Amino acid sequence: MIAENYKELKEGIAAAARSRGRSPEEIRLVTVTKMVGPAEIRASIRLGMNDFGENRLQEALPKFEEFPDVNWHFIGHLQSNKAYAVIRHCSLIHSLDRLSLARAIQRGGERLNRRVDCLVQVNISGEASKHGLAPEGLASFLKAVKNFSRIRVLGLMGMAPLVEDPEEARPYFRRLRELQQALATPEVDLKELSMGMTNDYRVAIQEGATMIRVGSALFKTNTTGR
Repeated sequence: MIAENYKELKEGIAAAARSRGRSPEEIRLVTVTKMVGPAEIRASIRLGMNDFGENRLQEALPKFEEFPDVNWHFIGHLQSNKAYAVIRHCSLIHSLDRLSLARAIQRGGERLNRRVDCLVQVNISGEASKHGLAPEGLASFLKAVKNFSRIRVLGLMGMAPLVEDPEEARPYFRRLRELQQALATPEVDLKELSMGMTNDYRVAIQEGATMIRVGSALFKTNTTGR
């Protein structure tokens, strides 16, 4: 079942990319393994998936330890007191959204003597239920984060509202791409755009996503596409 779902997903990614003159290889799939067990992860690895995303540290830690050789992404809201544990295991944090978290990541990077790759999460939907910076606060936040020597910002992450028609998500993804283009600098080029989940990844790719976060399309579980 996972193999069939993966084949279908890859075809969807390729079609969406080519509809905008992009190569499918430009799109990085982050396989979301929330509520997914080791057997499914092993099957995914055998199929060639190597980037996996988790959004809750307590659930993720056993998976981090059992599968240390894959690229783990932390895609959920990150509490500052859990930053060090996440940094130890994850290659990319998608949810940097406040200076208190930046300070915690900086301390973790100093402790491990390495730079920490992050995406800045932007609340493009404006929903109170979602985390992230307000778009109007992004420029000043990016300027402030330049002072953290152990943080490397690679791009932006955002989530559109959960809508029945994926086309309704398009303006939100377009807004994130516009922010990327407006605020990128030689020092922080914001090359990555993490946006799009099971329901709307095709539209996200058409609007410039370089990473999509997909779970339920692969595992048919109730992950809300994350």
